[in-house]
Amino acid sequence: MSDLANLEARYGAENYAPLPVTIVRGEGIYLWDEAGRRYVDMMGAYSAVSFGHCHPRLVKALIEQAQRLDTISRAYFSDRLGPFLAKACALTGFDAALPMNSGAEAVETALKAARKWAYKVKGVPSDRAEIIAADGNFHGRTISIVGFSSVAQYRDGFGPFPLGFKLVPFGDASALAAAITPNTAAFLVEPIQGEGGINVPPPVYLAEVARICRANNVLLLCDEIQSGLGRTGRLLACQHEGVVPDGLMLGKALGGGLLPVSLFLARRELMQVFTPGDHGSTFGGNPIAAAVGLAALDTLIDERLVEHAATVGAHLLGRLSSIKNPIIREVRGCGLFAGVELHRNRANADTVVRRLLQAGVLTKDTHRNTIRFAPPLIIDESQIDWAVNRLTEVLEETAASTVQA
Repeated sequence: MSDLANLEARYGAENYAPLPVTIVRGEGIYLWDEAGRRYVDMMGAYSAVSFGHCHPRLVKALIEQAQRLDTISRAYFSDRLGPFLAKACALTGFDAALPMNSGAEAVETALKAARKWAYKVKGVPSDRAEIIAADGNFHGRTISIVGFSSVAQYRDGFGPFPLGFKLVPFGDASALAAAITPNTAAFLVEPIQGEGGINVPPPVYLAEVARICRANNVLLLCDEIQSGLGRTGRLLACQHEGVVPDGLMLGKALGGGLLPVSLFLARRELMQVFTPGDHGSTFGGNPIAAAVGLAALDTLIDERLVEHAATVGAHLLGRLSSIKNPIIREVRGCGLFAGVELHRNRANADTVVRRLLQAGVLTKDTHRNTIRFAPPLIIDESQIDWAVNRLTEVLEETAASTVQA
């Protein structure tokens, strides 16, 4: 490792296992290491860098706002927050938005809103509200969220966990229907599971889930922190099935890759359960975050990145699906949100990712022995071709080395 990497490893907690590369600069879809070598970023910081690295319009918004006004807390109104929230609500069709910082905070906000709605509006007995989530979910790493994870490592050593959560299989609407009780407040789901392995549910799953929730007076909460804001070729992934949830979580790309910005958006009946003092955040909705968030939304629309993601995303999935290699088990995805799952007995995704690094392509493996691809939405077809060609070569080398072994 380099001296800089050694310094980080020495003084940092070992809660990450970075690949052996030290990044010092980024522009567009490219990253450079300390030796000056250029890489194509095919991970996009887990969808956080949807606009590309250091987008000039977003950097300009950040600098101008930072030079004028920074953080004042929510004890006062600011001239930036209102326009940001209004734009977010206008684009998504929701009545109100509550700003936070990280995606996990937005999810925690949704959970609090759902529980209070259950008690104040639905009439669930005190402390009896249930929230259903899906197996394979990833909604963050707070104590309450990891408490309903189905990944053993995320839970190991962190209990006891808050009660009131249950899991059903992802993609199985009938299992959701069977799990609902009179005390069920909400169903929390990712339209496409990102960390879980780029898991795409069966057609009409989300629409059927929405119908079941409506029929049972259960809130539908969609976590689009990774899948939202154009990632799948629609503004929101739930729009592929014409679904409008009761609550929506956005984050990652909302901060333009520059700083953490998240939102919980909801219809008025749900959001109005909050009263002053119920919930908040010192930095949530601060003027710099609001300025960057507004610039991110404007850039998304003005540069037609949603439509672009739909077009180049189809090209990406077509190229990935055309790779003929026996170590590939399945290609999954939607838009610029794709995963290549490998047969466990033939190849290890982490090994392939490390070989891709040597070939000039940066990405990361995730669950189900899957290599994830979520590049900045500004990527073009020729850049996709270059990256997929490198993947093809690495997979061929991996398959050959497996046969020889």
